[in-house]
Amino acid sequence: MKSYNDKTHTIGRLWMVVTLLVFLSVPCLICAHLGVSPQLGMIGKGLASVALIFYPTAVIEVITYAPLLGTGGTYLSFVTGNITNLKLPVALAAMDSADVDPNSDEGEALSTISIAASSIVTTVIIAVFVLLLRPFLSKITGEGSVFAPAFQQVTPALFGALCASYLAKHWKISVLPIVLLTVLLLFKGTLAVGILIPIGVIVSLLGAHVMFKAGLVGKKKEA
Repeated sequence: MKSYNDKTHTIGRLWMVVTLLVFLSVPCLICAHLGVSPQLGMIGKGLASVALIFYPTAVIEVITYAPLLGTGGTYLSFVTGNITNLKLPVALAAMDSADVDPNSDEGEALSTISIAASSIVTTVIIAVFVLLLRPFLSKITGEGSVFAPAFQQVTPALFGALCASYLAKHWKISVLPIVLLTVLLLFKGTLAVGILIPIGVIVSLLGAHVMFKAGLVGKKKEA
């Protein structure tokens, strides 16, 4: 497994660099083609408003998601994107269906396979339906459409369905993070998911540790 992880890290880092260069090449090629260049002052001004939120969030997401996604799943997820809405739920659902732990060899394999399959299927489906629905997409997703409210609830519905099975199995350790996150949203309803998830993870770990030490939860207790 160590050899596998070493190779995965090498290939994963390589593709992360290649992907970053490809992303950056798009605006660079556009600027070169048009013969223009962005002003550094304008870039700094625009970046200042989001860097304080997204840069720390990006670091926290790697620390938070990596133990759940595994080595291969982490690189695949961060290259293909949409981790919170798709890749993480897919990996957790696959491991939960097989009843394996995220930090096990089986969990590593399942996470990588499920995320890879999800990436391929998602890309194919998006490409096909974007072409087919392009003439009607604005009418379906527009504010005046009867389907508009449904598109605004995709993420809550996805995580609600995924969360229900975990709450049923470990309801005691879920009370504290749910209450805390609910209170935070009541006072600051605009908090980003990238901030709420790390807070929930940390609180869940600390709460579960304290409850386990106190004998309130455990394999025998929850069985």
